[in-house]
Amino acid sequence: MGHRPESIFGTIFLSLFENRMYIHSMPMSPLISAMTAAARAAGKGLLNDRARLETLTVHSKAGAADMFTEADLRAEATVREQLLTHAPDFGFLGEEGGLVPGRDTDYVWIVDPLDGTTNFLTGSPLFAVNIALAKGGEAIAGVTYVPAMEELFWAEAGSGAWLGDRRIRISSRATLEESVLGVGIPFATKDRHEQFYAEMERLTRRVTGIRRLGAGAIDMAWVACGRHDAYWEQSVSAWDMAAGVAIVREAGGLVTDTRGGALDLMNGTVLASTPAIQTQLLEALTPVENG
Repeated sequence: MGHRPESIFGTIFLSLFENRMYIHSMPMSPLISAMTAAARAAGKGLLNDRARLETLTVHSKAGAADMFTEADLRAEATVREQLLTHAPDFGFLGEEGGLVPGRDTDYVWIVDPLDGTTNFLTGSPLFAVNIALAKGGEAIAGVTYVPAMEELFWAEAGSGAWLGDRRIRISSRATLEESVLGVGIPFATKDRHEQFYAEMERLTRRVTGIRRLGAGAIDMAWVACGRHDAYWEQSVSAWDMAAGVAIVREAGGLVTDTRGGALDLMNGTVLASTPAIQTQLLEALTPVENG
């Protein structure tokens, strides 16, 4: 016996609603078009470099846990060239090259050309090109492109958050007990290990799961589309989170520092979450002595 048409449409709508994704093509603004073109160009280069990993020169910033390669440098050069063609007066803050001030001091591109370098070097597909535009220190547009998975997350203030041409929203899960969280774990060159241990003690017995993807940009994009309910990290750089700030907020999420205060992109901590669980998470992230 066949399904009635209204039953089929009802099933499709319910599936889309439950996944918090809505198919609705929206033309990209010239700004987002320029950012996505730059991200895709850099991503193409990264995929080419990944195919010849054994020949890449690997450099260390602060030990084996903090590396970069010529692939990072090429990707940043690609992004910078394309973005400065679009807006030559804007400043540019890149993970590899640092800050280059622009004539227009209000606007700064904030770029991580390869978030998840360790993943990239070990064959994981979880690495991303992260591009944000900040105005007066606030992220107003963001693009996170995961080239190995062909996923393009983007948002612009007032225009919603998107995965390709699909509108995305944060998870509808209502309790901490239902939640799956993302976290940045402090590795060998970072501090606040005692703080992290305390957070795990407080949270692991209460939540459905905690994941460490190894790329904060992807963690934040996954909060925006409902794959995670929150992500936090106690030692994170502006280029790792700036794009995600715009994407999560446009998807209906909250982004603060880990004390619940106004986010400062240069301050080093971030909590991106659904409103339903933010208060409980902030309690769990309360600082410990010597944390």
